[in-house]
Amino acid sequence: MIDLHTHTLLSDGALLPSELVRRAQVKGYKAIALTDHVDASNMDFVLPRIMKAAKELNKYWRIKVIPGVEITHAPVESIKRLVNRARKLGAKIVVGHGETISEPVLPGTNKAFMIAGVDILAHPGMIKEEDVKLAEKKGIFLEITTRKSHAKPNKRLVRLALKMSARLVLNTDSHAPSDLIDDKKRNAFLKALGLKKRDIDRIISNSRTLAFKNSR
Repeated sequence: MIDLHTHTLLSDGALLPSELVRRAQVKGYKAIALTDHVDASNMDFVLPRIMKAAKELNKYWRIKVIPGVEITHAPVESIKRLVNRARKLGAKIVVGHGETISEPVLPGTNKAFMIAGVDILAHPGMIKEEDVKLAEKKGIFLEITTRKSHAKPNKRLVRLALKMSARLVLNTDSHAPSDLIDDKKRNAFLKALGLKKRDIDRIISNSRTLAFKNSR
């Protein structure tokens, strides 16, 4: 399992970075990105601490820990600047908090994140077809989420992404230990969305490519 969207108690998660990573390691994870929620108010505080934790854990444990952020509920006009700031501070994975159906995310957020060049657009909700096309053009990964509050549009997202050859990844958006999954649950979740083996293999490969490309 490779999971590129998780949260610790540095934002609204339940666990210290080391505890979340250790629990993921026990479940057989090969790589995990720590992507706590940030905006203009806390990025300079949160990201250096995630990076410090990742450096320590990568030194001793056989699981790749990738420092990142999830830019969350930012003004559309601020998104490009915040993405650039995250990169400058050292984030290896930048996740954009997409227009989920369960939160009042500003319209236009999905498009702004893709224009800004995030790595992953998380839980993009009822994403517009034109934005799926933009994701394909810019090589941005669209997230299938296992998180219940965000997951209702997954089937629609999968249909549009396959139609337009946009790249997909599956993430847990974990906030607590019970949110983590193993390979078996990942595969069952994707099969339930109607995906064929070749599509599942491609999604797994996408996660691997992104994780190890950005962890150098």
